[in-house]
Amino acid sequence: RVEIKNLNSFRHIAKAIEYEVERHIEAYEDGTYEDEVYLETRLFDVNKGITKSMRGKEDSADYRYFPDPDLLPLEIDEETMNIEIPELPDEKKERFIKEYGIKEYDAIVLTSDLEMAHFYEEVVSCGVSGKNAVNYLTTELLGRLKKAGIFDIKSSPISAKTLAEVIKRVEDGTINGKGAKDLLDLLMEEVVAVDDAIERLGIKQMNDEGALIAIIDEILEKNSDKVEEYRNGKEKLFGFFVGQVMKATKGSANPQAVNKILKEKL
Repeated sequence: RVEIKNLNSFRHIAKAIEYEVERHIEAYEDGTYEDEVYLETRLFDVNKGITKSMRGKEDSADYRYFPDPDLLPLEIDEETMNIEIPELPDEKKERFIKEYGIKEYDAIVLTSDLEMAHFYEEVVSCGVSGKNAVNYLTTELLGRLKKAGIFDIKSSPISAKTLAEVIKRVEDGTINGKGAKDLLDLLMEEVVAVDDAIERLGIKQMNDEGALIAIIDEILEKNSDKVEEYRNGKEKLFGFFVGQVMKATKGSANPQAVNKILKEKL
């Protein structure tokens, strides 16, 4: 409610504020607030560390504001402001949490950099899970960029569209998490189509249920003694069977499919 003059240092500003706070509190507690605290201009006394009244102000008109005849009136409605003012970081953070179902920490990381936020939304717009997108962007891609000495997402050799394609191949079971890491390593070094890179690396998962059943049947037959032990309560052997299948398929079998078939067989 007051304007203070004669403040020429941060120390004086602090002292003036401290004095005014005490003055306001004291007036409020004494019941004299309306009489002693009003719209006015006060002068800071450097020697005494207090403020003194200079002149009172009835309202803003007393500051001698007046229309400029050379300037046209500017009318801005709420709709125009909503269109013209860009989305603020806090608003974007809340939207990311609500719209993409990601954690608050991840939303803060993404919205702390405008280009990062744009990159993320471009990845998600390609039809991948918001949670998978944030994991592969903030952990896998950013980790590789940092290692390569790249600290600007716009300079990433892997585009948002390419990252989305990698995530899609994980989501549809074409490759597993380990394969995705190998794929990203290659894409950091070379410009190559995602599917071509998968074939080249030989990381495509085996999803043919018929082929997996045949392999699993053979493994169970060769290890009939362990099958019996498992059925008698030694459930830790389940990992052994999974390992044998992965070994037989050179790691290309889809783990989810392997687990499903093994549970049915055992």
